[in-house]
Amino acid sequence: MSTQSQIYGGAFAESVFEAQAVFRTLMDCFARPGTIGRLSTAASPPPPLGGASGAVALTLCDHDTPVWLSPALSKSAAPKWIAFHTGAAVTDTKNEARFAFFEKGAAVPGFDQFGLGSQEYPDRSTTLVVEVETLEGGQPLIGRGPGIKNGIVIAPKGLPDVFLDLWTANRAIFPRGIDLVVTSGETVLCLPRTTKLERE
Repeated sequence: MSTQSQIYGGAFAESVFEAQAVFRTLMDCFARPGTIGRLSTAASPPPPLGGASGAVALTLCDHDTPVWLSPALSKSAAPKWIAFHTGAAVTDTKNEARFAFFEKGAAVPGFDQFGLGSQEYPDRSTTLVVEVETLEGGQPLIGRGPGIKNGIVIAPKGLPDVFLDLWTANRAIFPRGIDLVVTSGETVLCLPRTTKLERE
């Protein structure tokens, strides 16, 4: 596939309807943290950006949302693909980004390097979109908090070894902090900063 076709192709065929479907799934998953949602539609972005992460970008990014990309993504056709299909500009400054994307296996830096919002405007923070090997089969963690009735077990496989420490520190600065979307294949799992995680 040529670089040009990678940039101009791979978006939603029915942009409005498919973006609405992805948005509903993401909102449902944020309302019920830890549940796994399946996207009824997927994008075909340039590798190494995955399909579900690409669908999230097409749905949530626009000209008002600066995007930060992992080093491997920034060297691919992904920046031009995102810019062409969403109008979002790519930034090299982590704490200016509204969304940050990581391909499967990418190193994830400390969450405090990204925008954490402020006490007055906690929504001015970065949402991290992290692709992993699978959303099941990893280290089990119990999630508790708003939207979770009796605790929920999550076990994404491929998150950093220090993920729980990073998340605990993120939770401690609430209402500031990042939110997280974990993707794999055509599935997503969302963790708002309100969710508390601990080992099973």
